[in-house]
Amino acid sequence: MRYLAIDHGDKRTGLAVGSDSSDIVTPVGVIEATTIAELLRLVAVAVAEHGPDELVIGHPLNMDGTEGPRAKSSRALKGFLEQRYGIPVNLADERLSSFAAEQQLNQSGLTHGQKKARRDALAAAAILRGFLQQKAQDKKAKA
Repeated sequence: MRYLAIDHGDKRTGLAVGSDSSDIVTPVGVIEATTIAELLRLVAVAVAEHGPDELVIGHPLNMDGTEGPRAKSSRALKGFLEQRYGIPVNLADERLSSFAAEQQLNQSGLTHGQKKARRDALAAAAILRGFLQQKAQDKKAKA
């Protein structure tokens, strides 16, 4: 199954693709949008380009597991995308995904500007990796 992960931010939204059959996750870019209409238009381009079977949206829970305002925004985006595409849209815990992306970038030797351009896509990749790992663990637990 092919997935497109979305790390939704106020200005920049990271995208990554991956497959549960290959366990390969690849950051594919960052889209910049300040309105929901523009975000939905650019996500439509990404969906058409990558042809996912399912979408995965980063769900920014608080460290204690509760939902804050950003988590509610993710739920709203999930609803928009489910209606628009008619494919499953999953919310995936994104706690520490930005930290993981930052750790990866700190070892890259890139300039600050180069890091900024990649950070959100790497965070989307971290979200998707976590989602796929959790899915594999759930499958093993059921077996």
